[in-house]
Amino acid sequence: MSQQDFNPAFATIAETSAALRGRKISARELLALTYQRIDRHNPALNAIVWQDRERAMVGATQADKVLAAGKESAAFLGVPVTIKESFAYRGSPNTWGLPPLRHAPSARTAVAVERLESAGAIVVGKTNVPVMLADWQSDNPVYGTTNNPWDPTRTAGGSTGGGAAALAAGMGCLTLGSDLSGSIRIPAHFCGVYGHKPTLELISTAGFQPGPWEGAPAVPMDLSVVGPLARGARDLAIGLEAMGGPAGAQAIAWTWRLPRPRHTRLRDFRIGYVMDDARAPVSSDLAAVYQRVLTELRGTGAVMEQGWPNGLDVEGQLKTYQFLLFAFVNAVGRDEPAKPETHRRWMQETQCRLAFRARWQKYFEAHDVFLCPAGFSAAFQHDHSQPLEKRVVETPEGPRPYLSTPWWTISATLSGLPATTAPVGLTATALPVGMQIVAPMWEDGTAIEFAALLSDAIGGFTPPPAFQE
Repeated sequence: MSQQDFNPAFATIAETSAALRGRKISARELLALTYQRIDRHNPALNAIVWQDRERAMVGATQADKVLAAGKESAAFLGVPVTIKESFAYRGSPNTWGLPPLRHAPSARTAVAVERLESAGAIVVGKTNVPVMLADWQSDNPVYGTTNNPWDPTRTAGGSTGGGAAALAAGMGCLTLGSDLSGSIRIPAHFCGVYGHKPTLELISTAGFQPGPWEGAPAVPMDLSVVGPLARGARDLAIGLEAMGGPAGAQAIAWTWRLPRPRHTRLRDFRIGYVMDDARAPVSSDLAAVYQRVLTELRGTGAVMEQGWPNGLDVEGQLKTYQFLLFAFVNAVGRDEPAKPETHRRWMQETQCRLAFRARWQKYFEAHDVFLCPAGFSAAFQHDHSQPLEKRVVETPEGPRPYLSTPWWTISATLSGLPATTAPVGLTATALPVGMQIVAPMWEDGTAIEFAALLSDAIGGFTPPPAFQE
């Protein structure tokens, strides 16, 4: 995109930064346009649920001073971004959808958000989530329901649904989300944007918690991560480079850099893939899109191999994941007599988790990426009935269990692997379809670059028709 063609609503981070540095637009002008767009489009979506426009304008004014001085600028200088409501941000509540926390602001800002701001980003608002981030729809009694910009009768996903919807509608260049059971990848898939689940512990989770945060250590994570969503694949790498690496005392001992991707041409990649499985059958409308992508990839001459890694116990993955998930969510083992047995079981399951990681890492000695669906269906109709296990998702082949929604995201979560969701087309009913690109642990750049190269070949983000203006 040339500066003459610069569209502030849908430009990438790189394009926006170039426009700011080239004085095509000022940071204050860009922020004002962003808020005009939020005023026009957010009421239909309910994606952004908290704003502090005065603080944002102060940040934009400071960015303009730096830009006017002509000094080397940070990657995000003057770039508008949003953050998930679940992150502490000084002076704002991080309720996680819980009404008692609505008027309980945090005294400090989460580390990942601090790093975005240190890189020059302007936080324009916080985005909606489900209660306790525990659903694949973003709805709660504090802020209400977020709608999908492609079809307001459908969900934008969860738990980073508000962020994905805001991005797709052109409200901010990047959003910061989190992912435990596909909470970045599924909303990206449902809304037609890019989302990246980083390698486990790549980005600090300090300040990612319900209720006021005053600097307490991050909760130990063996599954959950925080990471970026964007409208351009390479914007994900810019976000990782700004937020990644050790925090606190760890930064004294070691540093981190984003490794270069294994390849820079699609034809050089060794691609493994599974696009359907009887345990989570993919609906026919998604399958048709995935097959077109595979046909395109075969045409590049890339080496391709279908099938799960040799010796991978897919059922075993699920069982270990479920134990660790429920242990985290329900704080298993609080009763004193049960602690020794509970800890022994956790250690055993953790050993299993690391064994699965080793199996995947061995697979990546002969493969560069592994492709699979981001979900078994496109975005589904709003359904907030309880309990979740009674819900169903309608597909062309009939209703499917709602709790199968995150099945395809489990492999990368359990093993701590980086996984990028990339938009790869639309269904016959004009709903976005995302594909997961899983890469070796710590090699986030390989998944992201593959997504970027794929967008060059087949196209990437497309604005939803109702939000193109």
